[in-house]
Order: sequence, then C-alpha cells, then structure tokens
Amino acid sequence: MDCDVLTLAGIWNSGPSHWQTHWEKRNPAWKRVAHRDWNNPDRQEWVDEVDAAIAMSEGPPILVAHSLSCGLVAHWARSESALSISGAFLVAPADAEGAAFPSEAVGFAPMQLHKLPFPSIVVASTNDPYVSIERARAFAEAWGSRFVEIGDAGHINGDSGYGDWPEGEKLLGELCRQVSA
Repeated sequence: MDCDVLTLAGIWNSGPSHWQTHWEKRNPAWKRVAHRDWNNPDRQEWVDEVDAAIAMSEGPPILVAHSLSCGLVAHWARSESALSISGAFLVAPADAEGAAFPSEAVGFAPMQLHKLPFPSIVVASTNDPYVSIERARAFAEAWGSRFVEIGDAGHINGDSGYGDWPEGEKLLGELCRQVSA
C-alpha cells in the first residue's frame, strides 16, 4: 500500500494482538502517534500530539484510528490546524456520550458531528460495547463518511478476534487508492 499512514490507537493503546500492531509490523514506514498518557487521555493534549505527528509526516497522511481516536480525529478536524490529511479510516468509534465510555478520558464529549473535510470510512460492529450500531451510523452520516457494517465483531480489536484483519486492510487500501487518484 503506497500511502503515508499514521495509526491512532485508543485509550490504553493497542496491544500486540491488535490489527493496528500487525499492520505496522508489515509496514515499517507507518507510525503510531505516541501519547504522553495512554491511560488518562486529555482531548486537547491528544489533539496537539496528533497535530505534531502530522507535521512530521512527509505529506498529508491517512489517519488510521480505533475506538476513542475516531472521535479524536473529528476533534482534530475542528481544531483549526493549518495542517491537512489525505483521509481517515475510523474503526469502532467509541461514543464519548455513551454510558460505557471510559471515565478516564477527559474532554471528548460531546461528539463532534460536523462533516469531515477529507474522505473517510467508518467501520462498525453490531455488538460493540462502546457504541450502538445506530450511533456509529449517525457518526458516519454526520462526518460524511462511507459506512461499513461488519456484523457481530465486538470492538473490532485483538480481544474480538481481529488480529491481522485482512478485510480491514483491504478497506484501507480502497481509501488509499481513492485519495491517491
């Protein structure tokens, strides 16, 4: 895949069995955005850290986000950054207004529901504990994203059996080709 990619893990980071980790191993040029505090995320600090990582990229990257970081991308898009990205691949968006949203994450509510100024895909599961399929669909609609429902897939992470996840990588490839055309 010939796209510049930054991965954005959710709260607590993505472990060794997570698809983001598998993809990064196969694509050593891809970089995971590092955060000072993975366990107690502060929205403004995380937005600033994403912005700094984008600034270090050779060109406008595709952001590959999971869980909490899907909402982070929407907050970054509203941050008035002078930087740009090519697109966003948003998997299992956690609902910052939902009852299951981790209390350790500060400032992510309300969800930003404005059209994103770049192409995007939202991938969601029908039984994700952090977002209902209806809310995930509403996020995609508000963000102007292509919506892909993959059935009962939990939180679409290593614990849900989505380690290597070749189907997701294929969807990312479609976005990569779209933004490179």
